[in-house]
Amino acid sequence: MISFLLSIVVLVVGYFTYGVFLEKVLGIDRQRKTPAYELRDDIDFTPLPTWKVFMIQFLNIAGLGPIFGAIAGAMFGPSAFLWIVLGSIFAGATHDYFSGMLSVRHNGLSISEVVGIYLGPGVKQLMRAFTIVLLIFVGTVFLVGPAKIIDGLTSESMGVSFWVMLILVYYFLSTLLPIDKLIGKLYPIFGVAMLIMAVGLLVVLMVGDYHIPELTGANLTNMTLNPEETPIFPVLFVTIACGAISGFHATQSPLMARCMRNEANGRSIFSGTMITEGVVALIWAAAAMVCFGNVTNLNETMAANNNNAAWAANEITLSMLGSVGGVLAVLGIIAAPITSGDTAFRSCRLILADIFKMDQKKYVKRFYISLPLFVIAYALTQVDFGIIWRYFAWSNQTLASVVLWTITAFLISKGKFYMVSLVPAIFMTMVCSTYILIAPEGFSLPNIYAYWGGALITSCVTALFSWYAFKGKLQVT
Repeated sequence: MISFLLSIVVLVVGYFTYGVFLEKVLGIDRQRKTPAYELRDDIDFTPLPTWKVFMIQFLNIAGLGPIFGAIAGAMFGPSAFLWIVLGSIFAGATHDYFSGMLSVRHNGLSISEVVGIYLGPGVKQLMRAFTIVLLIFVGTVFLVGPAKIIDGLTSESMGVSFWVMLILVYYFLSTLLPIDKLIGKLYPIFGVAMLIMAVGLLVVLMVGDYHIPELTGANLTNMTLNPEETPIFPVLFVTIACGAISGFHATQSPLMARCMRNEANGRSIFSGTMITEGVVALIWAAAAMVCFGNVTNLNETMAANNNNAAWAANEITLSMLGSVGGVLAVLGIIAAPITSGDTAFRSCRLILADIFKMDQKKYVKRFYISLPLFVIAYALTQVDFGIIWRYFAWSNQTLASVVLWTITAFLISKGKFYMVSLVPAIFMTMVCSTYILIAPEGFSLPNIYAYWGGALITSCVTALFSWYAFKGKLQVT
């Protein structure tokens, strides 16, 4: 329990210390006009109250990741706490703050366009395709996930396909309508459900007879059933993504960069939401470790239920909060992915609009861009959910790595302290390259070869970036 509580405290302190430091590294300008005012169209560019922007950003990024990912990460044991805390502060908050503020500084541009400014047109083209594919994956994952949860709650009377179609209709509307018409009105309600879920579980963990394992040397071992098949490095760092660092966040930040009233709000909107998500992930990881007795029982129970995190989340809420509290908490579980899925499609629309320089004031133009996205997403719902999730997890962290390299290039071009992003960029590159070499959905290499291969790839990427950044190829903008 002490380690769990200290982890929450460290996250909060990190926001008020390291978060302020990141803000000083960037150097905010309170007098600069934000895109919300400069390019106001009352569709995507529209100034919103800071509390509402915070809530929308939090719900955008807090999908299934800090719930499902934290439950899966808890199977490794208390080492999950360590990654959530260190990852959120030194990687996730850095990634989210700078990616959001770079979008603000570049008229609300999508992340693929920002990447192109600092890493060149070739990388921009690659990232355009990569980001669109990732967002369609996200939309599909956050379409199937909540549909299955709702279907389970309704005793499977309607069927998953019915709920998929219903959620798809909502996604279509939220993608086309002005941001303050549907998203801006529904998100505060969904936010209440999320807060009830998190606070409810936290209170039960505090007052209940639960023994959360401590962060000790003996407990920092790999507690999964097959440590050789699921080594902590790199698997844990991909399993817990949204609760520590997630490239998906960078695709969402431009939505709020177009609604921010002042640069001074960036720390709370971007870093603050990441730290809040880290707290949510900590709560779910702790709940998963104790709900089934201990970490060993968690692993055995998950294995008996095909590692179904949705099932585990439902069991945790019902057993720890009771029927009434459990229903409210499950509503939070449903709201979380839905409020990421809708903005995933909206982000995809904006990226395509940026690429084709297409004005978005007319509904018909938004319709033409959006319709193919939903057709593809619906087709992907027929693919095994587990396969989509695994590829999403790796591509998500790969995008985070690219964004961190972009941030580093920006800081170098401005003569600022670039180590804040360089270190996590190198680390996440090692994570992603090692994972794709070791994972079943990748090359399935023996661990030792994957580690050496990951180190080689990371060294090459670092060397290539150094040549680009310090040999005159990087243009100051």
